[in-house]
Amino acid sequence: MTKIRTLFATPLYHSVVEGIDPVELEASCLSIAEDDEAGQAWCEENDFPGYTSYASLTDLGWRFPIFADLIKQLDAHVAAFIERLDFDLGDRKIVLEDLWINILPEGGIHTAHIHPHSVISGTTYVAMPEGASAIKFEDPRHAMMMAAPPRKKDAREDLKTFVYVAPNVGDVLLWESWLRHEVPMNMAEDDRISVSFNYKWES
Repeated sequence: MTKIRTLFATPLYHSVVEGIDPVELEASCLSIAEDDEAGQAWCEENDFPGYTSYASLTDLGWRFPIFADLIKQLDAHVAAFIERLDFDLGDRKIVLEDLWINILPEGGIHTAHIHPHSVISGTTYVAMPEGASAIKFEDPRHAMMMAAPPRKKDAREDLKTFVYVAPNVGDVLLWESWLRHEVPMNMAEDDRISVSFNYKWES
């Protein structure tokens, strides 16, 4: 009997953050961006389109109650994801490492990258205007496919080389941090706003 098994899965967790007012969260993100002179300077020096707090603010949960509430939600989602991944953590835990704001204006992109030294990475979506770009995930085997022919346009999702996920406001996506991903050009006139984060295996 012939059998085809699917091996070495790349899981993507997709859920919803509840109990967080998206209007308040968006206003908080914009207020922080306006006041964060160090973050603005870093973005300008590094040719980062729009704004990110990645290199400037490390204590959003302490500064703003809504971020503290968001972190509690994210902790619960990450715990659920970790359970499904069957990690053997021993007596150590997966804990929040960093959390930052991203504001991507029209024409802005975030090129393909991974998150070294982390275990779980993810994003929750604060403002996704019509035309805002989806997040693009790349098959981690891509560099090893060499002479493989391209996939059909209607190939099953688990066989595609690239998968695009168009989230809604309030959605949260989680993935293992080695998974390469990018945000293609934002074609919307309004800002695409998200909050990204990394979780590490505590030492």
